[in-house]
Amino acid sequence: MRFRFCGDLDCPDWVLAEISTLAKISSVKLKLICAQVLRDLLGEGMEYEKILKLTSDAKLESGDVKATIAVLGFILSSAAKHNVDGESLSSELQQLGLPKEHAGGLCRSYEEKQSSLQDSLRARSLRLSQLGSVGWRVDYTLSSSELREVNEPLVHLTFTLRDGQHGGTAAIPVVLSADKFRVLLAGEAGGEGVPWSGVGALLQHWQLPHCLPTVSAELKQAQALMNALL
Repeated sequence: MRFRFCGDLDCPDWVLAEISTLAKISSVKLKLICAQVLRDLLGEGMEYEKILKLTSDAKLESGDVKATIAVLGFILSSAAKHNVDGESLSSELQQLGLPKEHAGGLCRSYEEKQSSLQDSLRARSLRLSQLGSVGWRVDYTLSSSELREVNEPLVHLTFTLRDGQHGGTAAIPVVLSADKFRVLLAGEAGGEGVPWSGVGALLQHWQLPHCLPTVSAELKQAQALMNALL
């Protein structure tokens, strides 16, 4: 049997196996546990000690408590991902064997946070990294004992990326001659309707195509200064 909250696929066996565990918890306490799981999914932090107290009368083992958190997290996030309404989710959970009172309480918690949950999931979806900042400077060397040709500016770019999974940052420096900088911008060669294709390709490589307007604005400033020096 296929379920909307599973993406119109069969319910995973491990989820089906944990429905009986959810049924051991009172419907009121299950709703409170759902609120904690939703906090965690929204990045607000889950109070694990509260969940332990809420499940104490059901005499669940530590593994069962963790399984309860995992299955609720799957149900809530998967339902939000597939844009399932609360009524449909409740019906499907009852088909899997969850008592009506339990399904109703779970789905009320879900409906209260559905929009926020979808926004949160959308912000984290398919994004391995985020652009923190773009720094640039243009150097113009007047003379050098090491270089024969010094009458051309160099553009120094620094892209600071934030790791979407671990929260760390990494600075990626790039040094370009005037000609290579023009290739990166690709505005002149790109033709009408496809400006900044070089920058777009670079951001696409980093999975950051949505940052094109911000990066383009910064690079236009560098281009203006470089052109003034030539």
